[in-house]
Amino acid sequence: MMKQCKLISRWFATVFVVALAIFLTSCSADIDEYQGTEPKFDLFGYFAGQSQAWGMVQDYRTMQTRRFHVTLHGVVQHNQLILDEQFVYDDGKTESRVWTITREGEGRYIGRANGVIGEAVGQEMGNALRWQYRFHLKTEEHDLEVEFDDWLYRQDELHLFNTTTISKWGATLGRVTLFFAKPAAVSPANSSAQ
Repeated sequence: MMKQCKLISRWFATVFVVALAIFLTSCSADIDEYQGTEPKFDLFGYFAGQSQAWGMVQDYRTMQTRRFHVTLHGVVQHNQLILDEQFVYDDGKTESRVWTITREGEGRYIGRANGVIGEAVGQEMGNALRWQYRFHLKTEEHDLEVEFDDWLYRQDELHLFNTTTISKWGATLGRVTLFFAKPAAVSPANSSAQ
């Protein structure tokens, strides 16, 4: 009898987790809702050349656990973007990630990078890009296979915002927030001031 109760409890727990995951994903925004928003996202256009970003990681309680700076360099070759990301964390640790992103047409992209399991898939619409992938996350305590759900928003010609949800089995483990900036073009007013 005790064994049957444990099996029933496990079954209910599994059903609850699956139902919660379905509910949470059904409540998320849809990329089509950004149709017609400006400025156009233009993934290859924004990340070609130099850019940088500042970000933070928060745990499931929204407690900030890490801060970081990223230097990015992108090269567009035909229908591919090679994006080299160099991370420096507030504790002095560094990390390198190189993306190879292929344009599939109709605002769709496929990407590969170190740490990414299989392929990342992305779609842009209006000023937004949704980028989703599974990732091998290493922490001091664990090695986890997690899901990343990135939403990037083009603010203007030089700036992007990025919010990411990190989850496993539908449960949110943490969030990442980034602010991207490209160097401003040298205008005649700026060059005369130097």
